[in-house]
Amino acid sequence: MLTIRPSLPADLPAIQSIYAHSVLRGTSSFELQAPDLDEMTRRREAVLGRGWPWLVAQASGQVVGYAYADAFRPRPAYRYTVEDSIYLHPAATRRGTGRVLLAELMARCAQRGARQMLAVIGDSASQASIELHRALGFEPCGLLRHVGWKFDAWRDVVLMQRQLALGATQPAAESA
Repeated sequence: MLTIRPSLPADLPAIQSIYAHSVLRGTSSFELQAPDLDEMTRRREAVLGRGWPWLVAQASGQVVGYAYADAFRPRPAYRYTVEDSIYLHPAATRRGTGRVLLAELMARCAQRGARQMLAVIGDSASQASIELHRALGFEPCGLLRHVGWKFDAWRDVVLMQRQLALGATQPAAESA
């Protein structure tokens, strides 16, 4: 059974391992060296400190994926727009884990007041990520060609966007 829950400090070794695999073997992240556990701890604490969710997917007692959202940009005018990140253990792909995890992330961001979610997908060849986002209502909104150099090839970045909750249908509350 799959459980989606807020991440805990004890989840960080699994989170770091999942991300390291993606960095070292895939093109969904443009990092070239996998961050160590201390760096992943710092990143998680920073996201949580800004009030955004960092979730894990757990199956049979094991963390099989994680997702988080963070501010798209630091300037105040962007405060209602978040960027998602989602990574799965290789054994958890193509099982619906990503869909459930991303759907919960979107719901929590909407509850927190986010109006738009962006996906900045490394490599236009990352069809699984593109299709996951498309299945959850994200629409393509841009392609940055040849902006990353990884594994001896130029890589594109695919931009996708989805409205959350009220989106742009009403003015934002000035207190947010």
